[in-house]
Amino acid sequence: MKESTLLEMQNKIAALTRVVQQMINEMNILSTTAMGTLETIKLMPGYKDSIDKLKDQAEKLEKEKKDGVIEQNTKWYNSIYEVR
Repeated sequence: MKESTLLEMQNKIAALTRVVQQMINEMNILSTTAMGTLETIKLMPGYKDSIDKLKDQAEKLEKEKKDGVIEQNTKWYNSIYEVR
């Protein structure tokens, strides 16, 4: 290969390496932020009750899947079009 082609490839690899390293750094920051947010939410009043409700909903959904009946929640969708 020509030397210019090799240098171009070397530059591209270096650029990709920098991009991947930046992505890794950003993922670490995002992970830390997510964990901090979760720990903050756990300290809020009503957290335990909310988790219990979510567990009940998940169990109900799992049961509906097994029974072959899934009711879709369209409240959010309908509320958007009622406003307009």
